[in-house]
Amino acid sequence: MFNRRKFIGSTFLASTGWFLRTEVTGTLSVTDKPIVISTWDFGKAANAAAWEVLNKKGRALDAVEAGVKIPEADPDNHSVGYGGLPDRDGYVTLDACIMDEKSNCGSVMCLEHIVHPISVARLVMEKTPHVVLAGDGALEFALANGFKKENLLTPESEKIWKEWLQSSKYEPVINIENKKYGDSGKLLSPGGPSNHDTIGMIALDSDGNLSGACTTSGMAFKMHGRVGDSPIIGAGLFVDNEIGAATSTGVGEEVIRIVGSHLVVEYLRQGFSPRESCRKAVERIVTRDPVKAKDLQVGFLAMKKDGSFGAFCIQKGFTYAVRSSREEKIYQSESWFS
Repeated sequence: MFNRRKFIGSTFLASTGWFLRTEVTGTLSVTDKPIVISTWDFGKAANAAAWEVLNKKGRALDAVEAGVKIPEADPDNHSVGYGGLPDRDGYVTLDACIMDEKSNCGSVMCLEHIVHPISVARLVMEKTPHVVLAGDGALEFALANGFKKENLLTPESEKIWKEWLQSSKYEPVINIENKKYGDSGKLLSPGGPSNHDTIGMIALDSDGNLSGACTTSGMAFKMHGRVGDSPIIGAGLFVDNEIGAATSTGVGEEVIRIVGSHLVVEYLRQGFSPRESCRKAVERIVTRDPVKAKDLQVGFLAMKKDGSFGAFCIQKGFTYAVRSSREEKIYQSESWFS
């Protein structure tokens, strides 16, 4: 029997774009919980630490903090935490943010001398009425809460910085944070096991709650005081426990311009799959300036509330890691340019 009320309702939904979301790829059945995903190959080790929490029915927030602390303390990782490449003046400045299932969030920007900025960001969230602390204020807060002041510039990172000073060339380079020279002097290819960038991590725990974390030492040889997208809620990370979560990697300035992670989550809200939501955010960047987009990298990674996940980037080379009861795997992200 014809139902006028249902007809009007469905017509309205179609007109607003909520009715015709047939682009969603894959089956959206609920995956085995818990699950954790993170950016880049080195996310596999970070996921393993997060999984120790999740597998014991721990909270997603605790899992993402534990997970990203692994690359933060790794001296061989030159774009996250200890051993990160410095700014053009030789200072290692760290940015990080964290967000839980209740939209509580904390962030630190331009933090120096602290190995685990993600833990400081969590304390900002839990112990202060603020969301962001920056620079000397963030350091004072960390020291007051028991963190130790340490030198984050390792001999290897200092050597790389001094070599850069010989030319002091400063321009966006595709995947610059995940390129370094090996012992042979040959440039390692982007996205390989030894390469890395900002780490963004999203976890879904056994209770079905989402949390996320993002941490970095920022763009190599940046201007002193520069802040990218990583510590900015809505840009480098956004969690909506009703819908899903997203994080980003690459040239932060471009992510900030579109409030990228929030945009991805809003596409999830409209019914797009995680992969398609990330692709549409990438499209926003590329179509705004197609010429500029050819020379920069941005990647997005997203997870829906049901545990489905996906990614998309501008340039080939972005990878992401997944850990669940079903798999422990590294995926190659699809890209706008091949």
